[in-house]
Amino acid sequence: MENNIAKIKPEIVWKNFYALTQIPRPSKREGKAIEFVKEFGEKLGLETIVDHVGNVIIKKPATKGMENRKGVILQGHVDMVPQKNSDKVHDFEKDPIEAYVDGDWVTANGTTLGADNGIGVAAAMAILESTDLVHGPIEGLFTMDEETGMTGANELKAGVLDGDILMNLDSEDEGELYIGCAGGINTSATFDYQTESAPEDFKAFKISVTGLKGGHSGLDIPLKRGNANQIMNRVLINANEHYGLLLHKIDGGSLRNAIPRESFATVAVPNEEVDTFKSLAVEIEAYYKQIITDDPGLKIIIEETTMPESFIDVETFDNLLNAIHFCPNGVINWLKDMPDVVETSTNLAIVKSGNGKIKVLSLQRSSVEESKNALCDKLKENFEKYGAKVEFSGEYPGWEPNTNSDILSTMKEVYNNKYGKVPEVKVIHAGLECGILGATYPNWDMISFGPTIRFPHSPDEKIKVDTVVKFWDYLVETLKNIPKKSSRGI
Repeated sequence: MENNIAKIKPEIVWKNFYALTQIPRPSKREGKAIEFVKEFGEKLGLETIVDHVGNVIIKKPATKGMENRKGVILQGHVDMVPQKNSDKVHDFEKDPIEAYVDGDWVTANGTTLGADNGIGVAAAMAILESTDLVHGPIEGLFTMDEETGMTGANELKAGVLDGDILMNLDSEDEGELYIGCAGGINTSATFDYQTESAPEDFKAFKISVTGLKGGHSGLDIPLKRGNANQIMNRVLINANEHYGLLLHKIDGGSLRNAIPRESFATVAVPNEEVDTFKSLAVEIEAYYKQIITDDPGLKIIIEETTMPESFIDVETFDNLLNAIHFCPNGVINWLKDMPDVVETSTNLAIVKSGNGKIKVLSLQRSSVEESKNALCDKLKENFEKYGAKVEFSGEYPGWEPNTNSDILSTMKEVYNNKYGKVPEVKVIHAGLECGILGATYPNWDMISFGPTIRFPHSPDEKIKVDTVVKFWDYLVETLKNIPKKSSRGI
């Protein structure tokens, strides 16, 4: 597999990316990747700093004649989302990613690939180690824990970096320049429950909702994909309304920023309703396949299982079903000035029971602060109505677009000169680190771009090979054309 990927051009980028796939780096456990990048900078003889949380900064002087150009910070995050198919045996803290070339794409065997944001990190490393490229002062900023809290960006201190322009290399569509992003916040609703004994005239079943694509809860939220937690709730609420279902446990979703692909529940139904219950799954599966047209692989499977000793008390179970039923999910508002861009959304990410508690975790995103606050108020009111304790955490700011940006003007001109067309300028409905970094370094001129990545945060993640060539060439050409410190534009 190494030789397969090593043959791809530009080799200087792909060799770094392959090296990253061999280093376990799930969010919050990316220490080996931090050490790898640190040693990389030190071996090059460049000034290398590791801050108090694990962000790595590598500083490279300008090439001859470019000393008076504005300084550029090339930024990416070293952690990756650890998602795998249920039948894939993989330990994200020990095992390398099995990356391989599949036609025009690079993907992985049953797991996330880590191109988000490994390819951006690899490109920044390639610039730092290059000996034949022309550029002004360069700083590589490699942040940690972007995916589960943006800890690195939040903890970065002012005064550590000297540059004027931040190039975030964490976007996922070649030919597009991002100049704004959504802020976000996590919502946690917790139900306390008591347990009740198993009845004698019931049979136990395991319900499995599988086969969904999932995906990024910001970028993929407008697509017609299924949410496993919503679908499971429909199964449970329909059965409960008809013949009094009992719930032993539920486990749906795994990450706050991924659309849940799978949900599992253990329940009990009255003996006389077993056949009706089994047919219900078929009916609901058929119903959802008409709605979630981008998710034809949906499967709802009901299998008989061993009768558990206890069940969640009926009152709490009813409250859970109602709270999820009335919980907003998906796109809430679209941007008025850019009607194809999501303004505000929410993702019902995780529903999990255990140890006397049921936790419902969701992530809200918005580029408009007032809309985000209104949505959070609505969620809080809904869950508290049904007896849950609601807490908010991990809030991060958005990035307000600046259409008069110098780096935007430069990059539009470079792209047009090189490819004969103007790149699309967009605002992304996802939490780029730019919002947080810009709050710490308010004078930075910021932009985000990258090659084409599909299905990030899911085992179907893949990166288009030819777009990496364009991304790299565009980055190299832009660095040649960075304006002088006292001038505007090219």
